[in-house]
Amino acid sequence: MQADSAVASLGALAQEHRLALFRLLVQAGEVGLAAGAIAEKLGVPNSSLSFHLTQLREAGLVLQERQHRSIIYRANYPAMNTLVAYLMENCCAGAAVCGPGVDCEAPAQERKSV
Repeated sequence: MQADSAVASLGALAQEHRLALFRLLVQAGEVGLAAGAIAEKLGVPNSSLSFHLTQLREAGLVLQERQHRSIIYRANYPAMNTLVAYLMENCCAGAAVCGPGVDCEAPAQERKSV
């Protein structure tokens, strides 16, 4: 991942409603959610929701798919994992442990809590 892509992704998440929206889609899993369900769960007006979804989609963090009359939104898990791997790359200067519950010995793609 390039720094400009990371900045775009982090910038899209740097807003309260977009962060909540992205977290909601991550929790929804591969099934995703329709815009109406998202608006209801977050209590965000449709006009605002559309703006926030566009920001996340343009950053590559959200995918959309038309299913009949609905548009289903999903978190883009590969993009999310790439961003997290970029942030964790070379964490703690190669120390065996760099913070509570983080295994820095594992390659960036395989890092998980201990």
